[in-house]
Amino acid sequence: MLKHKDDEKASISLKRILGICLIFLFISGICVFAANKQVRNVKITLANGCQMNVVTSKTKVADILDEKHIILLPEEKVTPDENTTIGVDGEIVISEKSAQDEVSEMVSQNTETTNNAENNTDLNIDTISQAYSPITEKIEVKEEAIPFETVTKNVANGSSETQDKVLQEGKEGKKQVTYKVKYQNNTEIERKEISSVVLEEPVDKVVQVRAVTNRSSRSSSSSTKVSAPETTSASGISLGRYRITAYCGCALCCGKSTGRTASGTYARANHTIAAPGNFAFGTKLKINGIVYTVEDRGGAVKGKTIDVYFNSHSAALAFGTKYANVELIK
Repeated sequence: MLKHKDDEKASISLKRILGICLIFLFISGICVFAANKQVRNVKITLANGCQMNVVTSKTKVADILDEKHIILLPEEKVTPDENTTIGVDGEIVISEKSAQDEVSEMVSQNTETTNNAENNTDLNIDTISQAYSPITEKIEVKEEAIPFETVTKNVANGSSETQDKVLQEGKEGKKQVTYKVKYQNNTEIERKEISSVVLEEPVDKVVQVRAVTNRSSRSSSSSTKVSAPETTSASGISLGRYRITAYCGCALCCGKSTGRTASGTYARANHTIAAPGNFAFGTKLKINGIVYTVEDRGGAVKGKTIDVYFNSHSAALAFGTKYANVELIK
């Protein structure tokens, strides 16, 4: 009976020892697993200077960036490189590539291409030397021409015989352009425009297309007098349809730039017109609802032609040539 109790006690002690061993092994396994999955605090600095602290169980730089959805751009590099293992409280820095980094990449690519070639002995020393040549950047400022445009004013009114008359000569403008230029081995490999400043605006060339008239028609038209009125209204007498042209006080239009008319007055817009000699100075003529005063003459103002004064050459060019009914104001 006593022996049976001793055997029972020995069996209970053995079970306790086995239980304690199992618990120890379980705790050890948890510790090993936790050590392998250790959480890390990693500081990441982006290329724009922004910093962020992340918590990760990843150890490889590439895996950490992928986990945090950070993508490297072609012009960026990471330090340490993507295959490096990060320790606890590690740091990853993303920055822009320098010119030397670009050269190193070129050398690396050339080396890889050479290693994959069938004949490694064909490696060109000049190619390696060129790949190692530094890339230099320069700021260059140049003056460049701005081409002028040609503006054509057609006043031939469908005539089959025409001639061109240059009313205004064109002139190129100037601009100052700043470039950033990259050189390698004294050879330009890239050029980018940084800024541009206009120094002088171009001047358009203005060409007028006119109908060709013979001398006989000119002489006959020059002697034309005011014909009998076609209709009479309460405000004036209709003289019929006239060719209306435009001019200003510049030397190009008048051969002088004093602003004085043939009658001695100073020309004014919406007031002064040049008319043939059969209209006395001071005669009032109504054209398109505006009453003008004959104060000027012109070599080309003959027959049934009236020249209306404008304050600027551009306004006169924009008016061109029109046809309108003219009334003689009583």
